[in-house]
Amino acid sequence: MANDTHSGAAARRRRWPVAVGATLGGCALFAASATPAAAHSTGSAHATNYVSLGDSYTSGPLIPQQIDAGCARSDHNYPSVVAAERGVSAFKDVSCAGATTENMWKPQGANGPQLNALSRGTDLVTVHIGGNDIGFGSIVSTCARLGPQEPTGNPCQRYYTASGIDQLTVGIARTAPKVDSVLRAVHARAPHARVLVVGYPDLLPDDGSGCYPSVPFAAKDFPYLRDTEKLLNLMLRLVAAWDRADYVDTYRSTRGHDMCKSPADRWIEPLQPASPAAPAHPNAAGEAVMARAVLEVLGKGRARG
Repeated sequence: MANDTHSGAAARRRRWPVAVGATLGGCALFAASATPAAAHSTGSAHATNYVSLGDSYTSGPLIPQQIDAGCARSDHNYPSVVAAERGVSAFKDVSCAGATTENMWKPQGANGPQLNALSRGTDLVTVHIGGNDIGFGSIVSTCARLGPQEPTGNPCQRYYTASGIDQLTVGIARTAPKVDSVLRAVHARAPHARVLVVGYPDLLPDDGSGCYPSVPFAAKDFPYLRDTEKLLNLMLRLVAAWDRADYVDTYRSTRGHDMCKSPADRWIEPLQPASPAAPAHPNAAGEAVMARAVLEVLGKGRARG
């Protein structure tokens, strides 16, 4: 386990916070990441042994039917839809609500280390992780607490930038080497697999508008939080490219159906859900759209090498 987690990773950890931090500040890393990405080979475009790793955005809390109460895992989450559409012969979904990158190697309640689901016979892996590493739940609760105190201002942004440095951007940069280690471990344990890194869906209006008090964030914090999510997804895209994986953009496919929309139009539920889903998480329709984004990438059937 130590080998697939840390072999050669120390130097990469030293580089990643600096490189990703520079990228998030506006410098381009795509040229640097293109060479390693182009050098790898993916698994078959018709993979039949599929393993899903991830957090609550993968597991689908409260979406019927729940098949694992401990991990809040639904049989209508996007991996289940993908597995059914692909007609895979073997499917393991070990995603778990609350998972961080640490839970790839460490148990989470009765859910064992997620990486243990992989084998040399695995030929398709989706990885959806990182939000809890930056403290997603804490960010939502903090901004919802501060919003009513100054509904037209940006109290949440000021809270996270009080030191003069945006702590959420720092958190994203610090999460990059953790995701890097996860992907390296996935490749080590499932060397023939096609690996997809799944990004996070559009949670808030892409135009920066708000919907206070339905979502109790201050007006000027909506664009700040939108941009923070985009930085998280940019980091995931860059790490995927560096670590020989495809990136699945679920933000684009869910844009315009965020938690501020009407119950009939939204695919992400607000802090008081109207459809079965966890607060600030995809509902069943959102998971289905995320599945289509995964299937679209799989349908390209790229082979590198």
